[in-house]
Amino acid sequence: MRFSAKIRLLVTGLLLTFAVALAVPASAQQVNPTADAMREQQFLDALKGNSSAELQGRITIPDQKAATLQRPAGREWREFHQGTMLRVAVISVLGTLLVLAAFYLIRGRIPMETGPAGRTLTRFNAFERFMHWLTAGCFIVLALSGLNVTFGKMALLPLVGPQAFTNISVVAKWAHNFLAWPFMLGVAMMFVVWVKDNIPDALDLRWFAAGGGIIGKGHPPAKRFNGGQKVVFWSVVLGGAALSVSGFYLLFPFYAGGVLNLQFWNVVHGLVSVVMVALMLGHIYIGSVGMEGAFDAMGSGEVDLNWAKAHHSLWAEDELQKGQVNGGPRLQPAE
Repeated sequence: MRFSAKIRLLVTGLLLTFAVALAVPASAQQVNPTADAMREQQFLDALKGNSSAELQGRITIPDQKAATLQRPAGREWREFHQGTMLRVAVISVLGTLLVLAAFYLIRGRIPMETGPAGRTLTRFNAFERFMHWLTAGCFIVLALSGLNVTFGKMALLPLVGPQAFTNISVVAKWAHNFLAWPFMLGVAMMFVVWVKDNIPDALDLRWFAAGGGIIGKGHPPAKRFNGGQKVVFWSVVLGGAALSVSGFYLLFPFYAGGVLNLQFWNVVHGLVSVVMVALMLGHIYIGSVGMEGAFDAMGSGEVDLNWAKAHHSLWAEDELQKGQVNGGPRLQPAE
């Protein structure tokens, strides 16, 4: 036999051997299913028919949590995050913006009815204003970066494109992680400095019953902080505490005590965040375009005497008795 014929015969034999080796397992599985194939089919059936079952596999590594292939709580969390959470955020944030816009169109800016007195009272000192703006500035960045997680893919991505959205999201993530700490510090300082002036009392009920001077005419008596401001204060303190605790576990998930706990804190963080964003939108509105003279309290720290008498009459009386009035009457031009 020629050498070339031998080579062809050898190659043909090798090809037949490989073909048989590949064909035998397939035919064997079709004729006589193994126990492993049966278990795989049971797993597929469970995935299709039993959505509430927790499916476990077998592993050889020490971490037994890795054996969990499917957990119902994970699906429930995903459905909440992609469904309920979006609806709550839309209703809270966009709903508040619509209400404020309608209120401004109907009520307009609340004026200083008696006009400026030309004399002022010190509403907040430099440290209090620093404390407020530290917390407020951090919260604004945290809110925007957090809303990007919820609405970014739907609202921002189509406008700026994938690359710009990626860059914005990376910067937002780092800003969110680092600015969380000064925000916590600001909330703690506000609690220590202002808690004594924010203890609820019966006067607050009368303030709410009178509409707080926002609805109707006239302004009910109030001390340094009125009923509405006390609601904002305790919402910031309690909501900030909830955001701080939940945010800590999201930053350091190995302290959360498992995936289920981490999902719980994620839900808490998301819900409290959107509620606080809605509340702060109302606070920003009243402190800026909604009420004449209100921004001065946190701008320069000095408020007009007539503004103080209208909105915080009891506090203004105490300051007058202490002789804390700044400036003097305006000079009238000669006739």
